[in-house]
Amino acid sequence: MKAMLLKSYGGVDAFELCEVPKPVPLAGQVLVRVHATSINPLDYQVRRGDYHDLVQLPAITGHDVSGVVEAVGAGVTAFAPGDEVWYTPQIFGGPGSYAEYHVAAESIIARKPASLSHLQAASLSLVGGTVWEALVVRAALRVGESILIHGGAGGVGHVAIQLAKAMGARVFTTVRETNAEFVRGLGADVVIDYEKEDYVAAAMRETNGQGVDVVFDSIGGNTLAGSPDVLAQLGRVVSIVDTAQPQNLIQAWGKNASYHFVFTRQNRGKLDELSALVARGQLRPHIGAVYFLRDIALAHARLESPNNGIQGKIAIAVVEELP
Repeated sequence: MKAMLLKSYGGVDAFELCEVPKPVPLAGQVLVRVHATSINPLDYQVRRGDYHDLVQLPAITGHDVSGVVEAVGAGVTAFAPGDEVWYTPQIFGGPGSYAEYHVAAESIIARKPASLSHLQAASLSLVGGTVWEALVVRAALRVGESILIHGGAGGVGHVAIQLAKAMGARVFTTVRETNAEFVRGLGADVVIDYEKEDYVAAAMRETNGQGVDVVFDSIGGNTLAGSPDVLAQLGRVVSIVDTAQPQNLIQAWGKNASYHFVFTRQNRGKLDELSALVARGQLRPHIGAVYFLRDIALAHARLESPNNGIQGKIAIAVVEELP
């Protein structure tokens, strides 16, 4: 099978398209013909060596799969050849999705939402699971609460807006002016142009000085340190960003704030919950660009570029069919 191998850590030229053996499913595993995958910040973090102690080179990376079951191992009962499925491969647990075939445990695979194409499903699996873990499991966002989502036009942010609205929250988000209409179309109630206005002042004004109940951080930098300034009493901050930058959180003490750091876990249950939202028309991934497997390097370069103009996700067609 063809696969994009990461031969060394570094820039986008570290990838090489190679022929490698097709995997064979063991007991409890499913062999999937990968139709599509997508690009996430985690992908370029792995490529540049941020997790060098967890990834052995050469490696097949990639963290989203949408495809069709080709074969099943002994004991598999939930799936059969021909089923359309989607999932996030076990992160740091083996080969990833930049390949024509992938093997995964039956327990982390789910049936693909019927209304989504493979490109769309592959654009939702990792970010959708991450947002579910952050807002539902960790932040426990409730009906009528308010949430500030940093970076609402991005791959994670545009899904977070939709999920928060489905949960009955009032949604604030920070974006550039060029993305304002996009996030309003997703359901954002208060859109803050962070290049022109201080988001703390804007959020406090819009909440009559009370602050928001939840802050969702997918940006990093000084966001954690600034979050207490915009939080209501007993507010919660959820971050999916791996940061080594020192953060002064003394202001969080006075707010009785709680902080949650999320690294998503793989399981079928979250995917089935997301599928239900898709079926009800409350959640839909947005694809900002599509590349082919052979063009992984170009896709990485674009996602890493400042002001790349991408709204939502970059999808990768492994079976070369455009939407």
